[in-house]
Amino acid sequence: MDHEAEIRGIGISWCESGMATPVVLLTAKDRYVPIFISPDQAQSIQFELQGERSTRPLTHDLLLEIITELGGALDKIIVDDLSGGTFYAKIHLQRYTDGKSHPFAFDARPSDAIALAVRADCPILLSESVLDAAGQSIGDFILQEFGSTGWE
Repeated sequence: MDHEAEIRGIGISWCESGMATPVVLLTAKDRYVPIFISPDQAQSIQFELQGERSTRPLTHDLLLEIITELGGALDKIIVDDLSGGTFYAKIHLQRYTDGKSHPFAFDARPSDAIALAVRADCPILLSESVLDAAGQSIGDFILQEFGSTGWE
């Protein structure tokens, strides 16, 4: 069974050595799933969440435009596997030709899938197995908001 998730936000995970790694924090069924992402993926997702636009299209903007122009539409994305500490996702599309819908599914990095989902306003889902393996309670996190003066 898949569970609809929401993006709680983009954050930073600090390791003991002081190194910072961006994470996208998803919530579903009162559980939190942190997925480590690259800084450019974090920026792409955060721009869209804040409604900011780049003067030139970012990769995810371009890909969504190509999908749309070729008669497709994002249906949903599913973070469907966790293996060896790596998350896996699928992007589900529908392509319409001659009035008929044709489904497609593509393997993707969760960060790319999420960046597309926020642009297309389509559901982000977590599989039961991913939620069971990686879901944590909010007490496992120290959440701070990033304000105009930095982390508060």
